[in-house]
Order: sequence, then C-alpha cells, then structure tokens
Amino acid sequence: MLRISTARFRLGQTVRHRENAFSGVVVDVDAAYAGQPFEVDPADAAQPYYRVLSTGAEGGFVAYAAEHVLVADAGEGRPGDAVDDGWLRRDRSGRLTPAHHRLQ
Repeated sequence: MLRISTARFRLGQTVRHRENAFSGVVVDVDAAYAGQPFEVDPADAAQPYYRVLSTGAEGGFVAYAAEHVLVADAGEGRPGDAVDDGWLRRDRSGRLTPAHHRLQ
C-alpha cells in the first residue's frame, strides 16, 4: 500500500525538539528517513525527517530529526540565519527554497 505523507513543517520555519535539545530553522525535508537503515526503527522511518539548522553564540550544527520529535516554535531560530549561512534562498515571490535550487 502506498502511503503519502505531508510534511507538517516548511522550509524556513522555526522548530524545536520536544525535549528542548535544540531549536532552529528547517532547511531541508525528506519524505521519509534517508539515513542508514540500521540507525532507525522501521516504524519511525516512514514519517518526514527534517534537517534543522541550529545556531547560537558559539556556532551551530545541523540536526536530522523525525517529525514526531519536533514542534513549531517562535523562539530562537530565524530564517535569516539559514539564508545568511547559505542554506536557503528567497525566490522572486519571497518563498524560501534550498540554496542549491535555481531561483525561479
């Protein structure tokens, strides 16, 4: 059976980990887990996964997180951080797109 997932979060949206492990800006979305098969429970692999850019005073990192551990957050992360760091670009209509895609 084909399962179609819709991502809950969009590029440039600020999210945080449910357990407050990090917060940041969504810079990429995979429809399902795209890592090594042995690293995740198969039941968790079918949901969207996000690359989240987390920045702070001491630098930053990119986390790869399952949708079920993230919540929307209006806190620390800003889309501007992801744009300034070269992860995202704004297209002519103002939408955020991955930097490796051509501007429309």
